Amino acid sequence: MSAQPTHGGGSQGARTTTNGGSAGAMPMSMPQHRPNDSTVNVSNGAQSGGMSQQNLNGIVLEYLSKKGYNRTEAMLRMESANQDVDGRPIQTRVEDSGGVKYGKAFDLFRNWIEENLEIYKPDLRRLLWPVFVYSFLDLVSQWFPRESKNFFNNYREIFENEHEHDLRALQAVALPEHVDSSGIAKIYYSQRYRVTLSQTAFYNLIGFLESKEKEGGAVLVSLIQKQLNVCTVERTADEQFSLAKLIERARRPDDYPAEDEGIPGHNPGSANVTQGAGTSVLTRLKLGQMTLDQESRQDVLGELQNEDKIHPPGPGQSSLAEAFEQRIKREESEDVPGRTELPPRPPPIARDVAMEAQKVKENRDRFQISGRTGGVGPGVSVTMFTLHNTNDSVTCLDFSGDYRLIAAGFDLHYIRVWSIDGSPLPGPPGLDGQDSRPTASHRLFGHSGPVYNVSFAPATASTDKQGITYCRYLLSCSADKSVRLWSLESWACVVVYKGHDGPVWDVTWGPHGHYFLTGSLDRTARLWSTDRVDYLRLFVGHDRDVDHVCFHPNSAYVFTGSCDKMVRMWLVTNGYPVRMFTGHASNITALACSPDGKILASADDSGTIILWDLAPGKLLKRMRGHGKGGIWSLTWSVESTVLVSGGADGTVRVWDVQLPNDANGQGKVIGEGGAGQKLEPSVSNVSGAGGKKKAKEVMVTSDQISAFPTKKSPVYKVMFTQQNLVLAGGAFLP
Repeated sequence: MSAQPTHGGGSQGARTTTNGGSAGAMPMSMPQHRPNDSTVNVSNGAQSGGMSQQNLNGIVLEYLSKKGYNRTEAMLRMESANQDVDGRPIQTRVEDSGGVKYGKAFDLFRNWIEENLEIYKPDLRRLLWPVFVYSFLDLVSQWFPRESKNFFNNYREIFENEHEHDLRALQAVALPEHVDSSGIAKIYYSQRYRVTLSQTAFYNLIGFLESKEKEGGAVLVSLIQKQLNVCTVERTADEQFSLAKLIERARRPDDYPAEDEGIPGHNPGSANVTQGAGTSVLTRLKLGQMTLDQESRQDVLGELQNEDKIHPPGPGQSSLAEAFEQRIKREESEDVPGRTELPPRPPPIARDVAMEAQKVKENRDRFQISGRTGGVGPGVSVTMFTLHNTNDSVTCLDFSGDYRLIAAGFDLHYIRVWSIDGSPLPGPPGLDGQDSRPTASHRLFGHSGPVYNVSFAPATASTDKQGITYCRYLLSCSADKSVRLWSLESWACVVVYKGHDGPVWDVTWGPHGHYFLTGSLDRTARLWSTDRVDYLRLFVGHDRDVDHVCFHPNSAYVFTGSCDKMVRMWLVTNGYPVRMFTGHASNITALACSPDGKILASADDSGTIILWDLAPGKLLKRMRGHGKGGIWSLTWSVESTVLVSGGADGTVRVWDVQLPNDANGQGKVIGEGGAGQKLEPSVSNVSGAGGKKKAKEVMVTSDQISAFPTKKSPVYKVMFTQQNLVLAGGAFLP
């Protein structure tokens, strides 16, 4: 008989030796009951000289262990466990045996939950999965192959939607030795399964277990005590366990809190997949878009209905009101953060309602972009704006959300703003209340160091017949450690924000304005609001400079990228880290989150773009094509299916997000970009034969749809409009 490892048997520390030299005590992890199908009578009545049946079995077990007959040893242990000290079989009721009691207990537990009050069901249902898993693993460990298979098949359908991957792994566990060798079994047995319940639901559970102890409650109590870590939370007025929240979840059963649930490191929302001790369970993310409050929703709907009356929809085109209602339904079906999980926003004003209505109009009338189909990429075109005679002094660019203005920061300590269409800009109001003479551009002075980034406040295309812009403010950050807020009506600095201990590398507005985010040399990122001069949140964790920052579309999370080659994701309400993404080989140079809130794109100065799936915290794929020097800007299409990038190599590149990467992940060497366009050298030249310089070839992965080279103009900014048109900006370097 070949020696095979078994669960709890063999020479793995399962036996102990007494002073008398005989092998005795059976470990606590060994099975305790087994139907008495066949009792092994090794030496019936051989108790002369103080030799009991139990001692005799111990000697035999020690002999089997030394010889390596692990399977026989395990069988004898199970059979002898059903005998008393004199070797007489212990009478066991069939209904108490393992093959029956676990199924009976699970049915009892499940029926009680389904018959409970609706407000408690979402919480209590979360206990079903760990009870199912540990019941199944106990059955396998105790050598009930037929019963464990039946138990698994009878109840697996309940959990297929949420635990598909774990079920597939558990299906292969059929024998005790599988429990020792299975990765999924080790994960569940190594640490306790954590579940958070409201106190009322917990007391309800305790009452049930006490009242049903003989009918199966004892089995459930044993599982919960050994394998679960049940945490209770008091109900408060504004938290997720309040009575109002419980009633709301009763109407929406799938919307239950999942914070700190599961096995540490194995939770579906965890970016840290290590199984080491002390690993904390990360919260599952709520990545859905934040819906408007009821009052704002009605105001926007009224505005759109008026627009439909003035401009009726064309043939085959939905009305604006219908498009808005479809958006609301889609947002409500997603996992959205609650109001208490978002930073408070000021009450909406008429301008905010008009902007929301304009967004709906632009979204309905946009150019539809899907991923690559049949090898043919979508027809994405790019409009490039080039600044001339800058003498290599431009450090950053940004376009306004109403597509009327472009701003550039200079290392000469000032900012310059132009109109995109070339029309003159109104001057600041004079002493007589009248605007001064319009000019082609405006310079904004105030910083005492180079300007490293500029960011226009969120805005939409203006429908005002007088051409009044909706974009009213501009933010800038500088080497002088300050951030400045500029008014685009008075063309003057309104507020100076100070708090960083070093140059501020990046600044960006939140999706709805009011809040903005900064990153600095002092290794911190900070959250600010326009109505306060002090920062609201401090995000600390990077080992080096925080070079780039961005918001999640629902404003509940922020992202920071650093030259420590890491990207971190933070919860806005408390400043806690929720994700850490590692995989870049060089400094992070750009970040952008997809409009649907599910994917983050990050780029580095080696020309690599990485896509991250935020929910499981996994790397989706790498995309290559840019030359070295840095990818300075990323932007997503409205549908989150196409990514556009621009950088130091003087190209704008279009990427297919949905297309799988190359089989080897390395891409292919090509000399031309998409659509047959010849690429300029993307890296430094090297000497070739005859003293001539030869351009290094570009490594491009198959996800690239097309590439647009500029004429010696590094690309500082790329931006998708709400109608899926791409704007790009750069400075000509002769």
